[in-house]
Amino acid sequence: MKKSGKIVVIAAPTGGGESTITNEIIRRFPSFRRLVTATTRKPRNKEKDGIDYYFLSKKKFKAEIRKGNIVEHTYVKNRQAYYGSYKPDLEKKLKHGHNVIINPDAVGAKYYKKNYQAITIFIKPDSLESIKKRLIARDCDIKPTELRRRLKNAASEIKNESRFYDFIVINRQEKLDQAISKVIEVIRREFAKKG
Repeated sequence: MKKSGKIVVIAAPTGGGESTITNEIIRRFPSFRRLVTATTRKPRNKEKDGIDYYFLSKKKFKAEIRKGNIVEHTYVKNRQAYYGSYKPDLEKKLKHGHNVIINPDAVGAKYYKKNYQAITIFIKPDSLESIKKRLIARDCDIKPTELRRRLKNAASEIKNESRFYDFIVINRQEKLDQAISKVIEVIRREFAKKG
C-alpha cells in the first residue's frame, strides 16, 4: 500500500510569491501537487474548473460546507467571494501518496497545522515596495485605490499573521531563487524528521 502524502502550507501576502514558489517546487519534485481551492468567484482569463479552482455558485459552496467537503473557508469581503479547501481534492492526492502544497490564509494554515500536522511556511517580501512592484508588473492596469488596498492588506498580514507559521522565508526582490532554495531546504529537513 502506498504511504499517504504530507502537507506543506506556503502562504504569503498578495504579490509575495507563494504561487511562483509552489509551481517551481511542483516542477522540480514530481511527488508534489497543489491543492485546488474551491471559490465562488468567476473564472478569470483562461482559468479552468478543477485545474485552477473549483468554481462553485454560493449555493453549491454552502451545500459543500454542510456536507463536510469544504473543511475550512474564508469570505473575502472586497471580492464578495468565498474561498475554501476542497476535501475531495485533498484526500484524493494524499491517498495517491502525493505531498500536497496548500496556499491558504492564516485560518487555513492553523487548520492544517492542527488537523494534518502540516509544515507551515510564510513567504515574507523584503519590503512593501517589492510587493508594489510585483503587483504593478502583474497588472499594469491596476487602479491606484486597488493597489493601496492590497498594500494595506499585505502590511496587515505581515504584521499580524506571519507569527502563526513555523517558518518565515524572506523573498527578496530579484532573488527568487534564494527563497525557493530556502523553502526546499525547510521541506527536506522537516520531512526527514517526520520520516
